[in-house]
Amino acid sequence: MVEKEALKEKEAEVQAKTHYDDNMQLYNQKNVLAKQGKKIIKAKEVPFEINRQGIVRYYSAPGFKELTNDDWRLFCHEIRQHSGQHRHQGGIYLFVIKGTGYSIVDGKRYDWSAGDLICLPIKKDGVVHEHFNLDGQPSRWVAFRNDHSNWIGHFIEQKETFSLWKEKEEEKEKSSPGKIQK
Repeated sequence: MVEKEALKEKEAEVQAKTHYDDNMQLYNQKNVLAKQGKKIIKAKEVPFEINRQGIVRYYSAPGFKELTNDDWRLFCHEIRQHSGQHRHQGGIYLFVIKGTGYSIVDGKRYDWSAGDLICLPIKKDGVVHEHFNLDGQPSRWVAFRNDHSNWIGHFIEQKETFSLWKEKEEEKEKSSPGKIQK
């Protein structure tokens, strides 16, 4: 009995820094950002990038620590012909702001145009999807995703790479000094 009491006392010893203190520090940092963080993001300050999925402009994502809220992923995707194809859990809304096209979601086609909302469901094994432009003019949609991956796990699997990205990668490989050309 004495050993159990001694063990309880040892477990309850006051530590200089606790997990509770760490959590409170994180909450306080979020409160400071909510008050003092960046409140507006100008499009001209955020360049488009070419990546495996296409031509994308990122406004917000976890890790963008200067924002008032870093729990959201928000990005604009320009679809000129088609995007890359990938799979993830879903749980993302795509609001079409310009153009007409369609998305292939788990093998099924869904047509869309400006003003439509594309809703990718949350699924255990993920949602395979890609997007296509129909009208010959660049289409754009804005993606809204709460960072729910903390709750359901996170994975993303690239299935097919955006063609312009693939071309740029091949050009880089050819022009890299010291590489043996095939």
